[in-house]
Amino acid sequence: MRFDYSEVEPVLTNILLRHGFSADRADLCARLFAETTLDGVYSHGLNRFPAFIDSVKRGIVRPENEPTLLRSCGSVEGWDGNLGPGNLNAWFCMQRAISLSREHGMAAVSLRNTNHWMRAGTYGLQAARENCIGICMTNTTPNVPPWGGREAKIGNNPIAIAVPHEPYPILMDMAMSQFSYGKMEVLEKLGQKLPCAGGFDKDLQLTDEPAAILESGLALPAGNWKGSALAVMIDLLVAILSGGATTQEIATRSEEYGVSQLFIAFDLGQITDAENRARAIKEVTDSLRETAVIEPGSQVFYPGQQTRMRREENLEKGIPVDPDTWEKIIALDQD
Repeated sequence: MRFDYSEVEPVLTNILLRHGFSADRADLCARLFAETTLDGVYSHGLNRFPAFIDSVKRGIVRPENEPTLLRSCGSVEGWDGNLGPGNLNAWFCMQRAISLSREHGMAAVSLRNTNHWMRAGTYGLQAARENCIGICMTNTTPNVPPWGGREAKIGNNPIAIAVPHEPYPILMDMAMSQFSYGKMEVLEKLGQKLPCAGGFDKDLQLTDEPAAILESGLALPAGNWKGSALAVMIDLLVAILSGGATTQEIATRSEEYGVSQLFIAFDLGQITDAENRARAIKEVTDSLRETAVIEPGSQVFYPGQQTRMRREENLEKGIPVDPDTWEKIIALDQD
């Protein structure tokens, strides 16, 4: 089923207002969920909204808690998220990084004691739309075995990088597992297999069955030992710079909360000129577009290009929404 984008956000806003969000915070939170689905990132948009509200009801997510400043050193700041809504905390901290970059050319803002930020790319896009290169990363509960290991010890620790570009920023948004758990949940519901092995089953055999990986909790690191190493380094960066929890500390909790994050912005208006940026982007994207392809009729895309295409399709045809998910959302509106 599909809904016009304009119909979705007000439903979410009303639910958030009924669960302790102020009007302005409800509006932004609802928009971030709706835009994620609009961009075709179905695993981290409306599909997660019922679970998000459940976390609010149980006190894991505290609607009116805002970040508080811990330390400031020129272009570097550290904040405590006070277990507020993860997407609102992340939006705030990327906005701080953007503002500081206007003064210093670049800035880094760390955040501890926060909740799941939903879609990583949201905050990269936030920076790119203000003429900044945006970089952000987070740790998670352990859900990936380190390369050569047989138990989950590292997080899938997403990272996003966005570069300003029209009509849509160039955007890399990836977890350190071959497939995010949200993506596997979507494919399991659709009864589809992964395009390649994405993790281990409970017998430690590689599999492309999302249900088997969800059961074992052993997703394969992206790039094998390379993704494993990068996950470890992201964990160290966000925990050290924020003074917050590592993946191993998060593992001691009954569920994932109190994660650590980092937001970086480069103000392109100060550190480079528009002509140089346009040249670099054109050279890279032209080269990719002209690549000889393996499958006849296919093409090579630059990062974020297919996201833009899904956004345009969903604006025209309406946002695809899983009927069971929408039924759960409507039920929340009637609580």
